[in-house]
Amino acid sequence: MPTGYLSNPLILIINSLVGAYIFVLILRVLLQYTEADSRNPVSSFIIKATQAPLKALKPIFPTLKGFNLSALALMLLLQMGLGFIAMAGQPNVWVVFIWSLTELISSIINVFIYSIFATVILSWINPGTYNPVVSLLYKITEPVMKPFQRLIPPMGGMDLSPIAALLALQVVKMLLLPPLFALM
Repeated sequence: MPTGYLSNPLILIINSLVGAYIFVLILRVLLQYTEADSRNPVSSFIIKATQAPLKALKPIFPTLKGFNLSALALMLLLQMGLGFIAMAGQPNVWVVFIWSLTELISSIINVFIYSIFATVILSWINPGTYNPVVSLLYKITEPVMKPFQRLIPPMGGMDLSPIAALLALQVVKMLLLPPLFALM
């Protein structure tokens, strides 16, 4: 990557665009795994935005037990591309691979964390009418929230399971990410 006056803004733009597309791919994997309504306008956008590259990768990476492996492979490839840009001085493939894998795991956990926060805040506001984003947020958080909702029933009208889920996600990040970074 060239260094100079325009390189930092160019890197920022590339990181932002590729990062946003990786986020859309993460949502695609989660929505497909949770069997979210594909007729939802947000789901429909996500499907259309990711359809072309995933269609090309599908023969190599099929869907396995609800996980879209072609989307996971594309996420990893895009993240590795960002890694090669970020680590222009040392393009070690192993280091870039581990960094990319760690970043993707962190991003996926963050999607769950932010989605749970959003559903908690929305439960306070209670928008009242059907909103396609709200229904997808609840669908995304369902795999993480269900076990905690079974363990911690609502007490006095308050659902404390999101607190337990958020704590568990933070613990998973703290236990999983440092050993991966140590591999670099």
